[in-house]
Amino acid sequence: MDLGLDGKVTVITGASSGIGYATAALFAREGARVVICARRPDVGADAAGKIAAETGREVGFLSVDVTRPADLDRLVAHVTDRHGRIDVLVNNAGTGTYKPFLEVTDEELVYGMEINFFAQFRLTQRFVPLMIAGGGGSIVNVSGETGIRVTPPPFLSSATGPAKAAEIRLSKILAAELGPKGIRVNVVVPGLILTPERFAKWEREMAKSELDEEAAAETRLEWGAGISLPGHRWGTPEEIASAIAFAASERSGFTTGAAIVVDGGDDKS
Repeated sequence: MDLGLDGKVTVITGASSGIGYATAALFAREGARVVICARRPDVGADAAGKIAAETGREVGFLSVDVTRPADLDRLVAHVTDRHGRIDVLVNNAGTGTYKPFLEVTDEELVYGMEINFFAQFRLTQRFVPLMIAGGGGSIVNVSGETGIRVTPPPFLSSATGPAKAAEIRLSKILAAELGPKGIRVNVVVPGLILTPERFAKWEREMAKSELDEEAAAETRLEWGAGISLPGHRWGTPEEIASAIAFAASERSGFTTGAAIVVDGGDDKS
């Protein structure tokens, strides 16, 4: 299926690994003019180089900390100077913190809002004028399952779940406000997605240890017990990337304000 992404100037945050990397690679394969950003300059530049080598497409990279407004300004200036427009914005950067409510520090609470909700709000606000000037576009925000449901232990998410919920509400509000200006806004809500870096973080926070391969497999099975698919398997970054690309593409032209849940039928409530 031709998604109609060829030549589309696309900015993807948090794209040095995991869902962001898979999304950038897919957009590049579809012919988009991709700009990725991430905090770590060496890792981000390496990711851009790998995607370019895999796809034969030029992939731009800028080192950006999405919690810093000055970095967001620099990203917008870079895209404006280099491309003169933006067609697709994928707000993927974010994180989850899982610990009991009474153990959440003020620093964790503030950072959870900054890297998740504030970053999406601020960057979207900065890019929308350029998108309007170009005749419209598509914005896809990436949230998480803690934004739509109360997850059971060990996925205790009072630190970042409210920020994920705010991302979903913001997406729906912006869809209504920006629709008349030719801008669609949707949000993809992943469930348990297996990325090595993220799972290692969960091990430290929830399993309270670094797990060997056998123990990690058992833990993933336990945590994914509610997933409906055979083997209770976790999702892959590539599966989320496909949902993001569809939401951003012309093939979903009548879809806006949607929260697209991609969680394997997980029945956590």
